[in-house]
Amino acid sequence: TGCGTALHAARVGEYLIERLANIPTEVDFASEFRHRNTPMTSETLVFAISQSGETADTLGALRESRRKGFRTLGICNNVASTIARESDGGVYMHAGPEIGVAATKSFTSQLVVLTLLGLLFGRMRNLSPAEGNRVIEALEELPEQIEKVLDLDDQIKAIAKRYAHANGFLFFGRQFNFPIALEGALKMKEITYLFAEGHPSAELKHGIIALIRSDLPSVFVAPDDSVFPKNLNNIEQVKARKGPIIALTSGNCAKHLKEIANEIVLLPEAPDYVMPILTVIPLQLLAYHLAVELGRDVDKPRNLAKSVTVE
Repeated sequence: TGCGTALHAARVGEYLIERLANIPTEVDFASEFRHRNTPMTSETLVFAISQSGETADTLGALRESRRKGFRTLGICNNVASTIARESDGGVYMHAGPEIGVAATKSFTSQLVVLTLLGLLFGRMRNLSPAEGNRVIEALEELPEQIEKVLDLDDQIKAIAKRYAHANGFLFFGRQFNFPIALEGALKMKEITYLFAEGHPSAELKHGIIALIRSDLPSVFVAPDDSVFPKNLNNIEQVKARKGPIIALTSGNCAKHLKEIANEIVLLPEAPDYVMPILTVIPLQLLAYHLAVELGRDVDKPRNLAKSVTVE
């Protein structure tokens, strides 16, 4: 459980733990979870994820879980935080101070921690040594791959300039990248003050397609994975309705998007369970460059606080 960006990390963690460890996992807003009578057992482990370790709703969810007798694990950046002290166990992200209000590097750290936890739980269960080694290798390759993503900054800056007068953005993704669509929309809202929504790609035809128009770009997080053909179908639906398309993809999938997408951001290839660590960075950069283009205060967005310590 968590709030904001931490909740989106938790949603990626849900996919990770179910994939790597085959453990049923559920994610809920901390503000909702603390007031629900969620059916759980003595074997249930509750994760409380918070960069600051002081988020009021997440702390409330942690305390309610402990009151009910459930085991708790905190994932925090602040070593001296309340969540770190009050949880039964925990993992420190050690991401260093995050000065800007909008969370970026802490999100990356949360994803890495959750991947390692998924790997740990998987090894304690039925994950094969070979698959476990592949996860480790994928994580070890991330620094070099992230450098390659950061090399795309000039391209993303140019995209931001071209869409600086857009009325808003829609973000879409599937599986591991659905939470990244949510996070991309949140970053856009936080620092540009533009309308932005994130959705599973498959939900497009369940009402969202009514929003598609020429002045509202759709950002698709569609890397080369098992659900790319489904994403491609959704992209074609947006194209047929004259919606501008910014596509994040990888591998050979770019050739399928060449005649469809207005913008293609080609990312390094990676297994689907670590791809969110790469796909989120262009969305953070897009929001940043748009905010600068619009004259926003990126480090101190209006009405926001770094740590939400009130309910």
